[in-house]
Amino acid sequence: MSNGLKLDTVNFMKDAYITIEGKASNNNFYIIRTGNVIVIRETLNETEILNPGDFFGVISAMSNHNYIETSQAKTDVSLIKVHKDQFPMLIQKNTPVAMKIILSFSRKLRELDTYMAEISLKSVSTDDIQNLYNIGEYYANQEQYNQAFYSLYKYIQYFPNGAKADNARTILNKIKSNAKSVYLDNSVSEFKRTYPDNTMICCEHEPGNELYIIQTGKVKITKIINNKEVLLAVLKEGDIFGEMALLENKPRNASAIAYGEVNLMAVNKENFQNMVSTQTQLVTKLISLLAERTWIVYRQLTNLKISSKIGRTYDMLLIQLEKEKVDIKHGIGYTFEFGPKELIKMVGLSSDEGKEIIKEIFKNNKFQLIDNKILVKDIEEIKKQVEYYKKMEILEKKRKTPFSTF
Repeated sequence: MSNGLKLDTVNFMKDAYITIEGKASNNNFYIIRTGNVIVIRETLNETEILNPGDFFGVISAMSNHNYIETSQAKTDVSLIKVHKDQFPMLIQKNTPVAMKIILSFSRKLRELDTYMAEISLKSVSTDDIQNLYNIGEYYANQEQYNQAFYSLYKYIQYFPNGAKADNARTILNKIKSNAKSVYLDNSVSEFKRTYPDNTMICCEHEPGNELYIIQTGKVKITKIINNKEVLLAVLKEGDIFGEMALLENKPRNASAIAYGEVNLMAVNKENFQNMVSTQTQLVTKLISLLAERTWIVYRQLTNLKISSKIGRTYDMLLIQLEKEKVDIKHGIGYTFEFGPKELIKMVGLSSDEGKEIIKEIFKNNKFQLIDNKILVKDIEEIKKQVEYYKKMEILEKKRKTPFSTF
């Protein structure tokens, strides 16, 4: 391409492998010029055939993780190879490419969210806005009144004559003296906003018309599944969230809660379209964050396939190391920025289940609790434990599988 952007073209013969799951991406992804490519995602038991104009490998390249998919040439193919560093100039020259990638990530994340709910937590994700009442009732029962007030207030806002509107008003009257909520009005137009600690920014199932960029502070992303609050992520300064509801005009699929005081910029749909065409660095960051988030969901799906609860808990610690791109070497210590309570929520265990698992983990003298944060004296121990429990599961499956007869 002209104006300083030079992209390499690479060719592969039919049946040749282009990327291999688990191998380093070298921060490269591909756009198909001619031919067809088969993409295999073992975690999802999914096979997809891509055509000219389609792209693959973006998730791994933009998140700087290993490939999460295997790709193979279905026919002789010609591909454009794009390095992560070339991406800002690429979208500056071709804004539709950026929008296509952003929208594909958004759709994929929503699909994965539904898939996770269905296969792992025995529930089906739903976009029904009336579930705002259920979220509010859950938080009220947990005596988390800030979140309860926000959710129930929003339910009444959308369904003033709804089947549970009177119940919602009754609960609101009981808890309002102990609750703190801000920006409850749907017509709020402030671009810059401040949320006090533990106040809700947006609630799952709520319609969304904004995305948020964190200026200072942290935000917890949570979801209520099977009557348990699951901590999905803790976002920090510079992170972006809420983009899926904005892009797809669908209810939010998770809640955002201030973790300490947080300052945000709110971007609506009109401003977002302008941002994509003029703020290439910001859009590149958004796509990198979406890629990271998609990689994390894929990784969580592999975690959910571990049937051992303690094995899953060790693997969740490994995921956190991978997220931070920690080089796992023998003898290196590491302190996580969370304690047992947060870890239990990440794995999606009940309080009683979690206490037993944590007790078992801390029997290992390589783990300690310091200032309510988990410390491991040798991070290689985490990887060894994960490999052990995965190996035990493979052996157990083989033991249960009867020999074939001929």
